[in-house]
Amino acid sequence: MPDAAARVRDLAFSYRNRRVLDRIDLVLARGETVALLGPNGAGKTSLMRLLAGRLVPDSGSVRVSGGDPAREAGVRRAIAWVPQEIALYPRLTVRENLEVFARLAGLPRPAREPAVVRALARTGLEEAAGRLVGVLSGGYQRRANIAVALLAEPALVLLDEPTQGVDQAARAAIHAVLEGLPARGAAVLIATHDFAEAERLADRVLVLQDGALRLDGRLADLLAGLRAGPPEHEVALAEAAGPAAAAALRQAGFHPASPLTWRATWRAGDAVAGGRDGAALLAHLRRHGVPVREIRVREPGLDGLYRDVTAGEPPGGPVPAPAEVPA
Repeated sequence: MPDAAARVRDLAFSYRNRRVLDRIDLVLARGETVALLGPNGAGKTSLMRLLAGRLVPDSGSVRVSGGDPAREAGVRRAIAWVPQEIALYPRLTVRENLEVFARLAGLPRPAREPAVVRALARTGLEEAAGRLVGVLSGGYQRRANIAVALLAEPALVLLDEPTQGVDQAARAAIHAVLEGLPARGAAVLIATHDFAEAERLADRVLVLQDGALRLDGRLADLLAGLRAGPPEHEVALAEAAGPAAAAALRQAGFHPASPLTWRATWRAGDAVAGGRDGAALLAHLRRHGVPVREIRVREPGLDGLYRDVTAGEPPGGPVPAPAEVPA
């Protein structure tokens, strides 16, 4: 791929005798956005840290813009790493933070002010430029975090859960920023557990599980293949399903939507209960004591594909661990 921003070949990484990543091959192209999905402990954050040069692989190679980010400072300057945590000075204004980080990034003096102005404009922060970071909302802080990462016009942008903990308006504003990154020629890798976010932003989807890539495909192709089949059925329950109701749901072809919501929502990815229509299915389930509140029929989405690839293991961020432990 001639326009590759990053290449990973036969990558392996272990921590405390546990294999975190195993034989990963990956190419990230300039101008594309890639969503990285996976269960807790799959190795997502470790992969991003390896790409950022913050970890050194046991074997295999990582190359960004042709160089080794773990060993070449010039290569690391071509990489923007946006962690989940807000990495800003709370007692400085947004502009002052950008000015400090422009110096730390090694930008020449004449280039700093244009870079700050450009980063503020790209993230929609011009009106907030004079405000202290510590008094801003979480959404504004996350946008400022991204603005800092864009100062040096990176070839590779790595974002770990960029909309975690923000409201819908802030989320939409962050998405608008992220949608503009590929047009500047950057490759963008977003680790997320939010399927709707991945569907909105990504050209391509990776699913990482147990340290191995289980899926790597163009999002449009993956969804087209899913939607060529039958629709999904979703049952929302009025109350917790007891053992008999749960057994009836499973017999009809349903499964819990996730461990967090199994008491409320069950889904089936193909024709269920002998092909009954919605009204017949509702009557069938209620005859078996299932407390159905609603039945919905929808096109299959990325969540269904993820569920099939991982056999239902839920998505999530890094496993909580001490700061020095790679997730």
